[in-house]
Amino acid sequence: MQQVRMPDKPNTPSSFNVVVVGQNGRLMYEALLFAASLRHSDPDFKGRVFIAEPQPNAHWNNDPRMRQPELLEALKRLDVDILPFESRHFGQSYPYGNKIEALFALPEGEPFVFFDTDTLITGKLSNVPFDFNRPTASLKVEGTWPQIELYGPGYTDIWKSLYERFNLDFDSSLDLEQPDEYWRRYLYFNAGFFFYSCPRVFGQRFLDYALEIRDNPPRACELQVFDPWLDQVALPLVIHSLGGGRNTLPHNTLDGDVSCHYRTFPLLFARESDHVIDVLNAASAPNWIKKVLKDYEPMKRMVFQNKGDKVRAMFDQNDLPRKEQRIRNQIKKANLWMR
Repeated sequence: MQQVRMPDKPNTPSSFNVVVVGQNGRLMYEALLFAASLRHSDPDFKGRVFIAEPQPNAHWNNDPRMRQPELLEALKRLDVDILPFESRHFGQSYPYGNKIEALFALPEGEPFVFFDTDTLITGKLSNVPFDFNRPTASLKVEGTWPQIELYGPGYTDIWKSLYERFNLDFDSSLDLEQPDEYWRRYLYFNAGFFFYSCPRVFGQRFLDYALEIRDNPPRACELQVFDPWLDQVALPLVIHSLGGGRNTLPHNTLDGDVSCHYRTFPLLFARESDHVIDVLNAASAPNWIKKVLKDYEPMKRMVFQNKGDKVRAMFDQNDLPRKEQRIRNQIKKANLWMR
């Protein structure tokens, strides 16, 4: 596929769709909290809010649909649309593929922003100046892929082979301020958020690239493991092919003042700002939300039984350990780790 040339005029509509994936279990509680935080932090948001829900089929061992009546009623009160979608290529074997296949169920031709469910909206999302013709994704990421093998191909050879597989210009994707063979030199994102002007175009490109990488990887990638990294391997290629890249959003919007990808509740209490904690508490405070969220053990213990305060007291949020694993280990040693 050839790299797409996008028009110079930014596509900044007054409203856009927001989507997360929800299904039975942890994700449905996180999705409810996400929606509650959005309504709390941006009550005038004009777009539609979707929770995309995989439907039962042969790709799932059990019915993945959200079935708790009080949770569904809470989502309705928050004016959230449940968006069914079919898992045709992934499902139980690779649930991260939900974020790819869910895009096909969104309204075609309408700009969207995808978020992981373990995210809080902490500011006015409607004020973020998205240019939907220049997609990007989360730079809150560590160098998780590729894993360089002794005597095997390096970062340049691995990434270049992927760009060449899809007829993309590799050199223009590089951050030349970073040293050669350092992972940050190469376009790499966390898939905790991404956006574009049309979910069908983005979704088809994402699916095509992910399946090709999974089923027919280039020779330079033969030693690499794609589970669970497949979505994050394909994502930068998709974004680059659609005219996007790094830093197409102003600093301190998403993954800043406007959103927080907390990932787990112990990590949230350990390292996020007081404002994030305030939003968490306020969004989960209404009784009709609280009584649902209390069914999820980490929320019950961390938020409503105040175990999160004990985690928070263990760390200086202005002087955190550099490695996330050290934070995790300290929390686990105190027997307060849960997800």
